[in-house]
Amino acid sequence: MPATSQQQVGSRGRCAALLLPLLLLSVAPRPGNATINIPSKLKSPPVITAQPESVTTFSADDITLTCEATGNPPPTFRWMKDDVEFDPSKDPELSVSRDSGTFSLTAKDGPIHQYQGRYNCYASNVLGTALSKEARIVTENTPTLQKEKKVSKKVEDGESVVLPCNPPNSTVAPVIHWMDKKLRHIQQNERVIQGRDGNLYFSHVTVADSREDYTCNTQFPSARIIVLKEPIKLTVVPSNSVVRNRRPQMMRPTGSRSSYLVLSGQNLDLECIVQGLPSPNIQWIRKDGVMSESRTSKDSYDRVLRFKNISESDSGEYQCTATNLQGIITHTYSVTVEAAPYWTKVPKSQLYAPGETVKLECMADGIPSPGVTWSINGNLLTYIDPDPRRRVKHGVLTLKNVELSDTAVYQCKAVNKHSSILINAYVYVIELPPQILTEDGLMYSVAEGQMIELACETFGSPLPNVTWEGETWGALVANPRKSQLLDGSLQISNASLNDSGQYTCTVSNSKITITITAELDVLNKTVIVKPPRALRIQRGKPATLTCEYQLDSRQDTPQVQWRKNRQKLTESSDSDKYIIDESTLIIPDVKEEDEGIYTCEVITTLDIAEASGSITIVEYLIEFEETEYERKEWEELSRVSGNNQRTTLSLKPFLSYRFRVIAINDIGKSDPSMYTDVFSTPAAPPDSNPEGVSSDSIDPGTLSITWKEMDRRSFNGPGFEYKVMWRKVLGSGPSWHIKSIKSPPLIVTDVGNFSAFDIKVQAVNEMGKGPEPKSTIGYSGEDYPLEAPLNVAVSLINSTAIKVVWAPINRETVRGRLQGYKIYLMHYGPESRHLRRERVREGKPSNISFEMTDSNEEKKVLEDLQPYSHYALSVSVINNKGEGPQSDPFTFHTPEGVPGPPSSLLLDSPSETEMTLHWTPPTQPNGVLKGYILQYQQDGPMQVEKISDQAVSHFSLKLDPHSRYRFYLRGYTSQGEGLPIIREGATTLDGVPPSNISLSTGETSVNLTWVSKERQRNVGFFIHYLKKDGKGTWKHSERVNSSQSFYTLQGLQSGSEYRLKIDFKNKTLWEDEIQTAGAKVMEVHTGFVTESWFIGLISALVLLLLVLLILCFIKRSKGGKYSVKEKEEGQIDSEARPMNNEGFGEYSDNEEKRTASQPSLCEDSKLCTDDTLDDYANSNSVQTEVIMDESLASQSSGVRDVPDPGTQESSPLNPATAISHHGLPNSAALLD
Repeated sequence: MPATSQQQVGSRGRCAALLLPLLLLSVAPRPGNATINIPSKLKSPPVITAQPESVTTFSADDITLTCEATGNPPPTFRWMKDDVEFDPSKDPELSVSRDSGTFSLTAKDGPIHQYQGRYNCYASNVLGTALSKEARIVTENTPTLQKEKKVSKKVEDGESVVLPCNPPNSTVAPVIHWMDKKLRHIQQNERVIQGRDGNLYFSHVTVADSREDYTCNTQFPSARIIVLKEPIKLTVVPSNSVVRNRRPQMMRPTGSRSSYLVLSGQNLDLECIVQGLPSPNIQWIRKDGVMSESRTSKDSYDRVLRFKNISESDSGEYQCTATNLQGIITHTYSVTVEAAPYWTKVPKSQLYAPGETVKLECMADGIPSPGVTWSINGNLLTYIDPDPRRRVKHGVLTLKNVELSDTAVYQCKAVNKHSSILINAYVYVIELPPQILTEDGLMYSVAEGQMIELACETFGSPLPNVTWEGETWGALVANPRKSQLLDGSLQISNASLNDSGQYTCTVSNSKITITITAELDVLNKTVIVKPPRALRIQRGKPATLTCEYQLDSRQDTPQVQWRKNRQKLTESSDSDKYIIDESTLIIPDVKEEDEGIYTCEVITTLDIAEASGSITIVEYLIEFEETEYERKEWEELSRVSGNNQRTTLSLKPFLSYRFRVIAINDIGKSDPSMYTDVFSTPAAPPDSNPEGVSSDSIDPGTLSITWKEMDRRSFNGPGFEYKVMWRKVLGSGPSWHIKSIKSPPLIVTDVGNFSAFDIKVQAVNEMGKGPEPKSTIGYSGEDYPLEAPLNVAVSLINSTAIKVVWAPINRETVRGRLQGYKIYLMHYGPESRHLRRERVREGKPSNISFEMTDSNEEKKVLEDLQPYSHYALSVSVINNKGEGPQSDPFTFHTPEGVPGPPSSLLLDSPSETEMTLHWTPPTQPNGVLKGYILQYQQDGPMQVEKISDQAVSHFSLKLDPHSRYRFYLRGYTSQGEGLPIIREGATTLDGVPPSNISLSTGETSVNLTWVSKERQRNVGFFIHYLKKDGKGTWKHSERVNSSQSFYTLQGLQSGSEYRLKIDFKNKTLWEDEIQTAGAKVMEVHTGFVTESWFIGLISALVLLLLVLLILCFIKRSKGGKYSVKEKEEGQIDSEARPMNNEGFGEYSDNEEKRTASQPSLCEDSKLCTDDTLDDYANSNSVQTEVIMDESLASQSSGVRDVPDPGTQESSPLNPATAISHHGLPNSAALLD
């Protein structure tokens, strides 16, 4: 598809100036599997670009271990050999590359064994360390020919012989050729075969095999040498008697069974070299399944079954059957395919912003399953201090709330017994503002119906949000034609004219938003309005093909390309073959080779339009009709070129035909000719056999043979039927069972369960048989396994693992293809003295699990068992039909083990020098818990405390208050110590109030913030404050805790200055001054109090008041009795008072004094008590504070607050008046 057009028509993004040029970064699509390209302006972690490769070398070879890496700053390199530091620069024999870690050794004559070992390359810079995969150097001595004796063999005609090669020992497999002295290869055939071991095997010899120069040539390509062995003389003498035929016998491998272990992806050769006379025929089958046709082939005259790129599904049993006239011999090959580790999910390098969560997924598979470990900068996690933010589970490493210091290169390594694999992924924690790397104002052009991508390449950390908007459709919505790609680009498929317009890409994060625009112009698609036609031309005539097109006026002149049968056409040098005139193709002289499909392509910068026509030379079409067929119709039989008037037809036997002819030219078909008389072909034997012969057996003991029915026209004669033949592969000899039927399938009963049969089907009619059919292997139906495995036994490996073994099952009782064994494991709970074996058998298990094994396994290691528990297990047999009976339960109990870690561990520090540890017992004691081992470490040696009582749940320690400690607590049983629970901590120091306080003022409040000190105990304190106008006293806040980290002090006056301080233990820890916001509250100040006229007026009033007081005192001091009338005028009715027994109507002085005033407020209220008045005088309440320097005018105004004289005695000595003076301060009270 042609590329879309784009050009710059504007300037950079509208907010680009906000970003620093120093942060320019080019990033490929950001998702997990992206590659990050960091320019030289920024630091970048090391990335290994060239890995060292393992090598097997001879002394005459050069050795080079490559290690190259990129990074900024450029990384430094170091090597480890067999886990020990190795510096190649210190070895004078090695040359080290200046800009990389590569080193090499030039070939020399001296020994090189000192370089053999395992090598790892480390590339490091300030951002981390990348680790290469492991490379091995294996050194070999140059193979040499050992002194040998000449070998001479003399045998009789018909015997079997092995000529040994015995190549030099080497880990490198040699290439072996058997030759004569003229270096001609010894011809091999079914009788003479070279084995994988290099020996030459003769199934039987003839006199013609006699020669003196059988030479084994051993070639070591990597060592560039050929070792010529001593020639072997073979003499074959005629037998004195008649040569007797011999039944087959195995030569390689020997015996009846052999086993092979191979890794997935490798190649495997199974040899079946046999002796016998005549030379046996070889047949291979898979005994427990279907042999893969794509991965297996036969070589060396069927003596070798070769697996190419073998897979796990090829594990199983294979059988070689060697047959001649004298008998049969078989050999079974047990193939086990395991796998080196391989990745199923790999971690990806990525940029992260501080605070994000890193999730590195690393998963591997293999046989056996590999173990996965993580390293950071080449250091195993087990050697790195634990981090509560970091967790590894099921191969996934999670790191929460990342910091800049978490930038590193992480290594994931998968290991099983076969090999190891390693991959690096770096975590780069960096904070970068978002930026758009794509130019602003780009113009894009696309043809209608094509796909276009509008670029918006971005970067940033954290990952910025990218959105697209269009002039007509707003924000990106669900549209099957418009989608936003992972790299931020907008992809529009099947573009339409309505898609033209301006598009806006917006990139944003929480702090910044930038945009760019792009213009899209959708042009009309190119259309071929008059395509080339399908021409039918006579030979020798000219042919003209035209291709008229229409394109958008904004497009440039297109290129027109002609093709014939998809191959490009160009004008020939002599201009005789093709003439191309713009959009017209002319062939002046059409020949047979000019027939074909002609395509014209109109190619523009934006799209391609194409259309096809054809040239066919005028011809005759011969059709036939089968007269005896129920559905009569004319069918094409043959085509004949136009210059022929006769032809020979190929017909099928035993059919009746009639024919007709139709002429064809460039206009079309002619009317058909008159049909011929009926012509019947004679019958003949079938010329083919049915296809798809197979066994589809389901029911036990039956063999179902089926095939694809043949077409009636292939019967070739009367009396057509199928001849079905079958025989057992083993034990039935060469004879076949035969049955003829009209149609499939054929069901054969009573043939046994899962027996292998040779089956074949032949077509026959009354005229004879079809060709000899090829046989295939089929199996009779399977039945459920009849018996359970015997001799089930268990051997304890440790407290959590057992080995289960059983006797191999009798294959006859499997009654099918053995798929494997199923082991049932029943868990009855922990060990108990009162739980007997009989109760285990009768009780219900708490958990049942099972394990499957392969068909060739009669043992299995079961792991992850619970120590100190009762178990029972049984084993059953599995075939394709199902599962057989289970064996009798085998009961056992696992021994006591070490306990799991304690369930919890809490640290409590009651003082600066004391730490108390509280814990709960392990959830899995795995035995009888004896006690606990407590270990703790500062910077020095580990301290150990042994707690011999398992009931203890806490322990106190005296510690250094200035140090942090790591605590390890583990339980122990009689079998040893268990896994620890680990905690870190330090004692809690005595707390003090904060001294580093930040202030933020408002109008009537101030916010105080501070950072609580680590390890300090919480302490309470008060915040004291004083207004700086000199008129108030120190006040304090409510109680504040040092752990709060925040407090708001309220109740302040706006626009005022205050002093703040914190006192602790009679010392001022912190002090500061603030000014509240807002306008200051103004106080009223009068200026006339010092005027002379005001002073005189006040003096006169005071003098008048004194005179009045004197007069009242004189009047009061007169004493005497008053009349009843006078008393009733100023007092309450006498009936309201108690009567005096001494006289009626007369009152004593005491009574007079007692009734001289009305009941006052003091009688009903506590306001007049001394305590109340004292409290009022000492009050600091803001609302009732008396400001002593206020003007006398404001003080004197308080006289108006005296209670109404109508409700109280008007006398100036009335206590109620005094109360008024104290309650609301006025001039009279103050002056008095």
